[in-house]
Amino acid sequence: MLELIEAGGWLMIPIIGLSVVALAIILERLWTLRRSRIMPANLVSTIRQWHRQGQLTPQRLVDMRENSPLGRILVAGLVNRHHSREVMKEAIEAAGRQVIAKLERYLDTLGTIAAVEPLLGLLGTVFGMIQVFSEIVNTGLGQSGRLAGGISVALITTAAGLSVAIPSLMFHRYFVSKVNTLAVAMEEQAFKLVEVIQGQRESDEE
Repeated sequence: MLELIEAGGWLMIPIIGLSVVALAIILERLWTLRRSRIMPANLVSTIRQWHRQGQLTPQRLVDMRENSPLGRILVAGLVNRHHSREVMKEAIEAAGRQVIAKLERYLDTLGTIAAVEPLLGLLGTVFGMIQVFSEIVNTGLGQSGRLAGGISVALITTAAGLSVAIPSLMFHRYFVSKVNTLAVAMEEQAFKLVEVIQGQRESDEE
């Protein structure tokens, strides 16, 4: 493996460096975007019960906001539960935009790596072919060993770039899709809570 890296030339340094960054982002997002962490089970039902029993204390709101992204969105609505549906929904939408932005953290970087790595491999191919033609000009076609060196640079960097770009692109699209799915699910939960809270409020006023 070390011999292949050395044969690939100096372009292997940024290729390997970006591969480390991509791996770190993938592992971090796999851990962060777990559904159990984003949307704790039965959170809306628990809030509904606390609201009916008059147990929505400020400390519980703080705990919910800090414990999960869904909790942060729901608390934004609960803080405005004494106002109209429209006010609650606007607060939820504003909090939702902030939460989604955090869920999408590093995804642009991962997408950039997926786009840049093949270009680095292509650049290595160009440098390798330049080396090949330089050897042909200087020594002719008789020095096959030197020609093979330039060709190996071209092939190794191209293969390395694609080896990083392909999984990076796959995970980038997977994470984008997952964030979109989570966003829709959290929105449904939040608006369901709005209807429950406002419905109970209207019943109490009657």
